[in-house]
Amino acid sequence: MKRTIIFFQLVLIIVAGFAADKGKIEVPLRFDRYYTYEEVNEALIVLHKAFPALTKLESVGKSEEGREIYALTINNPKTGTELSKPGVYVDGNIHGNEIQAAEVCLYYANMLLTKYGENEKVTKVVDKNVHYLIPVVNVDGRYHFFADANTPSSGRSIRVPKDDDNDGLLDEDAPDDLDGDGSITQMRIKDQFGQYKADPEDKRVLVRIKPGEQGEYTLLGSEGIDNDKDGKLNEDAEGYLDPNRNWGYDWRPDYVQSGAGNFPLSGVGLKAINEYIIARPNIIISFAFHNSGGMWLRVPSDKSIVIDPSDLAAYDVIGKEAIKITPGYVYQPSYDLYSTYGDFDSHLYNLYGAFSFVGELFKREQETYRENVTKPLPVPEPTTGSPQRGGTPEQSREQLKFNDNVVQGEQYKEWKAYQHPVYGDVEIGGWVKMSSRLPHPFMLPELVHRNASVVFLAAENTPEISMEVFDKKEIGRNLYQVRVRLQNKKGLPSMTANAVKTKIHTQDMLKVTGAKVIAGGKLTDNRLNKVTYKEKKPEIQFLAIPSYGVVEYQFLIEGKGEVSFNYESLKAKNATATMKL
Repeated sequence: MKRTIIFFQLVLIIVAGFAADKGKIEVPLRFDRYYTYEEVNEALIVLHKAFPALTKLESVGKSEEGREIYALTINNPKTGTELSKPGVYVDGNIHGNEIQAAEVCLYYANMLLTKYGENEKVTKVVDKNVHYLIPVVNVDGRYHFFADANTPSSGRSIRVPKDDDNDGLLDEDAPDDLDGDGSITQMRIKDQFGQYKADPEDKRVLVRIKPGEQGEYTLLGSEGIDNDKDGKLNEDAEGYLDPNRNWGYDWRPDYVQSGAGNFPLSGVGLKAINEYIIARPNIIISFAFHNSGGMWLRVPSDKSIVIDPSDLAAYDVIGKEAIKITPGYVYQPSYDLYSTYGDFDSHLYNLYGAFSFVGELFKREQETYRENVTKPLPVPEPTTGSPQRGGTPEQSREQLKFNDNVVQGEQYKEWKAYQHPVYGDVEIGGWVKMSSRLPHPFMLPELVHRNASVVFLAAENTPEISMEVFDKKEIGRNLYQVRVRLQNKKGLPSMTANAVKTKIHTQDMLKVTGAKVIAGGKLTDNRLNKVTYKEKKPEIQFLAIPSYGVVEYQFLIEGKGEVSFNYESLKAKNATATMKL
């Protein structure tokens, strides 16, 4: 314990130095800006210090570059130990550039802790569940996204060097911040034989020429130079080991799916998180936050896999409400986006029996600049395209107007001339790294609140089991027929149907003690007295309680005195009922 206290005191001193430039981080946390990796750690520490009775802060493990991966546990020990309650797992920032995912985790933790004891619904959710939060999975990626020049989409990988261009060198030709503005933007060159021309309504936007038209520009890609002198630009950036393709379930090698790595859980931080999850078998629901696109994704991630209808119904309890909480989002199976293998959500569902969601945060279409936002923009002709973020010239023009008039030009760098050592006279410009996939900070508070509210909805719907002895009659000398009812008042079952089928963890049990059980089994019709009796050890019944469901059991018990009925579950809170014969 003393070593742990000293460790976190040292961490607090270190991260306080990093955060000095932006002011002290205090509770309640602010969500009108983004936190660096160091500031995320400080935010977790100040939450833990402010609410020591409800929280536990620990290091899950270290990354490839030696950075700590922190987990915050929120639990009220007065209402039970951690493993005795349904577990709600939430993480974010598995891809290094998807930084607002960590902000959702921090907001959710801040909401639960600051409103505990004041808001009745929050208090009940905290008392009922244990929450495990890892705001930043890819800690190296988050650090480098802030510290280095990037595009909005770069810096996703785990920092494992890889020879992308097969020249025997590792990560030697990444994009370069040629103009020193802290972002990797785009390069274009004037070219009468190019495939693009300037949009007449906004010269910053390039559109594809039509057959027979004169070209004006060629796009050269991200700004950079030929660092390894092989005649190619930017072909060997950091990585690429995709942290959402490196999990154990249905992993496929790199030649099937880029970014898979050499073997499952080769990412050292991912392996540590996996061990953390194994030690918490009570996790019944999980959320992994990404960006972007505005989606709630559920399993399966591969069309060849079929999910049990009762599990789909449980997913729908959350998913169909989630899209009401987050307007404009869609709820769909992951494979509707594209098929993935070795992904985190499939790993949690298929190996650990947790209902798992991916939250894809933010829709670029929310960056509007028009009177009627319900009226969609014109659909372009199939031959029309745009290299700008947004996909169409119409969308690009509106997003540029949003940039110009709503965020005062902070998201876009105007095209400027640059003397490139290979191409000569080029222009550099475009969307900066803190744009496109990331909402401007003024939009962040609503985003984190709405998405955290979906997690809260799920936490409200973790299984809530009650048990009662609802019928007892003497049918012989010291022989009694006893009926027991177990009811789940919430939308998530006590086990996934997949876990019951595949036996990936211990099934729920109903045990009878205090007297001799002659026979026992599931009561399928209490009016006609139809019972499916268990052949051996009738005093122990294996079961699972469905969402909003009821299961009933009948026992023939011989004896006198007090009899106890004990329901034990890995993912729901245990329940007990007693009676006297």
